[in-house]
Amino acid sequence: MSDTVRSASGSPAETLARAAPAAPAGRLPLLDVLRGAAILGTLMTNVWIFAGPGAEWGVLDGATDGSSLRHLISDPSLPRAAESVFRFLADGKFLALLTVLFGVGLAIQFGSAARRGQPWPGRYRWRALFLFAEGTLHFVLVFAWDVLMGYAVTALLVAWLLTRTERFRRVAMWTAASLHLAFMSLLTLASTASSGSGGGEGTARNVVDLYADGGYLDQVLFRLRNAGVLRMEPVLSFGLLVFLFLLGVRLFREGAFGSDVTGRRIRARLLGWGLGLGLPLNLAASLAGPDFYLLSRYVAAPVLALGYLGLVGVLTDRLRGGGLLTTGLTSVGRTALSCYVTQNVLCVLACYGLGLGLAARLEGSGPWWVMGLWAVICLLLMTASTLWLRRFSTGPLEAVQKRVLRR
Repeated sequence: MSDTVRSASGSPAETLARAAPAAPAGRLPLLDVLRGAAILGTLMTNVWIFAGPGAEWGVLDGATDGSSLRHLISDPSLPRAAESVFRFLADGKFLALLTVLFGVGLAIQFGSAARRGQPWPGRYRWRALFLFAEGTLHFVLVFAWDVLMGYAVTALLVAWLLTRTERFRRVAMWTAASLHLAFMSLLTLASTASSGSGGGEGTARNVVDLYADGGYLDQVLFRLRNAGVLRMEPVLSFGLLVFLFLLGVRLFREGAFGSDVTGRRIRARLLGWGLGLGLPLNLAASLAGPDFYLLSRYVAAPVLALGYLGLVGVLTDRLRGGGLLTTGLTSVGRTALSCYVTQNVLCVLACYGLGLGLAARLEGSGPWWVMGLWAVICLLLMTASTLWLRRFSTGPLEAVQKRVLRR
């Protein structure tokens, strides 16, 4: 107990250094680091949603747009450059990485069930349904752009695909990718054909006021009334979700996350091909303008995400001794669900009128406070999760999930 008190009273850096939790036996340490990076990386995108006019609804009206590097042509100032690069590096990339890692987790659970002689999908169906329920609560009570509901539905399909042959899965994987690419291309063509035909007036004043001054219950009711529109992302990107889940399964089975020669070789290839193809594709889509946003986020971004996977893996291989950042990312990765929900709750309390109301109070003051908010929340999550894991083996929401499923 005295050790805990002394760690809690020190600086965040000292806390991470002292409280580094030991990884449970059988875990692949790289997966925890990657998962932690993906969770904090998704916040790099989501924090701009919370800070923008109209918050969650502002995404649909383009009020939170600003990630395109094209903006630098008309405004090459330092604040614009910082915001554009920050958002360019994050938008869609870490979400795709997180999706791949969900597929990896599914493959691990399938292997565990096989070793124990348990039927599949068997009890995993309950796990997926519980994740859907968690996502529904998260959507209604916290954040409209929740990913858990889409992951739960995708997991049910991919869990069944794991019982099919390797050839069947390969065909399903590339069929999903092809259909997704065709769908995004058609939507992009429709967007370019209709550009300039109206719209773009910005978020309605009443929606801006709702998040700046409205009550919590009003925001909940707003999400429920507009659930069909606010839940369209996992529907539109379902083909991509299936592809990335199956890609995660394939990478895991090929040994991409192991510490041996095979794992290092695969990660080096992902780094080279992912960055080599992903950066030019994302630069081109970003410079092309808002009409190509769907291709940027849902086609080009996943390619760069594979480069991020390789980059984190290569850096982790070279930093074998760990460090504060590795410790923090590992802790967040081991409490991923709890940290994902908590970071969104913290953004709600910081940005909306029901909390500190920073979005309205600092509107037009530049991007620095938004990036600062992201950094503060990341530090809080890394420190808190590290301390938590000194006393408990899993995160709080993970523990609730296990207890409920056990019954």
